[in-house]
Amino acid sequence: MFMNLVNLLAEANQSVSVATGEAAASTATATAGTADQAAAAAAGTGSLISTVVMMLAMVAIFYFLLIRPQRKKDKQVKDMLAALKVGDRICTIGGLYGTIAALKDDTVTLTMGSLQNTIVIARWAIRSVENVALENDTEPQI
Repeated sequence: MFMNLVNLLAEANQSVSVATGEAAASTATATAGTADQAAAAAAGTGSLISTVVMMLAMVAIFYFLLIRPQRKKDKQVKDMLAALKVGDRICTIGGLYGTIAALKDDTVTLTMGSLQNTIVIARWAIRSVENVALENDTEPQI
């Protein structure tokens, strides 16, 4: 579009100033050079804007697909660990099931099995709180 405009201006300059041919040619070349620079600047600005928009879209996608769900999961685990109480049935990261006998700041004492063995584990090592009691937890009926 700019080139068409430049060509029309160059033809108009050549037809008007037939007597001064060299002056008209130098003016047309200068006008064409300015238009080419303007077109290149406009194309560069457009590609820069599209690049920035694509980068922002990528950041938004990563946020909603990776960062936000992980933060939500971390918050749920933190809330679950803060809500522990004596008597809760838990499962540890290592797969041990037990009942909480005592709580301290960073440790939890568990009782496990029919012999009521106790172990002390770190609070962060608890995977989940179980809602149902196991068969071994009930007292035998005589």
